Amino acid sequence: MKVKRIMANTATSDLDKAEAFYGEILGLDLLMDHGWFRTYGSNEKMMVQVSFGSEGGSGTPVPDLSIEVDDIETALARFEQASVSIEYGPVSEPWGVRRFFVRDPFGKLVNVLQH
Repeated sequence: MKVKRIMANTATSDLDKAEAFYGEILGLDLLMDHGWFRTYGSNEKMMVQVSFGSEGGSGTPVPDLSIEVDDIETALARFEQASVSIEYGPVSEPWGVRRFFVRDPFGKLVNVLQH
């Protein structure tokens, strides 16, 4: 058996909040829309990964989701323009990433990072 894909699912009664955060701010494409369940993504080739930790590094809490971007400064500007509070960072970490944390509209802690 081979794992082909891992998908994060979040319960919500307001799918438009997902569109604003993941579609508009992060720029993910709407890949599937059943009306009651929407999936966002991109055509980028991605590795299948699932992570576990006792902390998020540098004394931070473990984020619910990590999203790697190609331009951290543009991502930061988009969140700031959308008035999304930055909970941590931006900071260049000793293990080679630059990152910041935000909360999505559903309370999930999101680690936005660039290697």
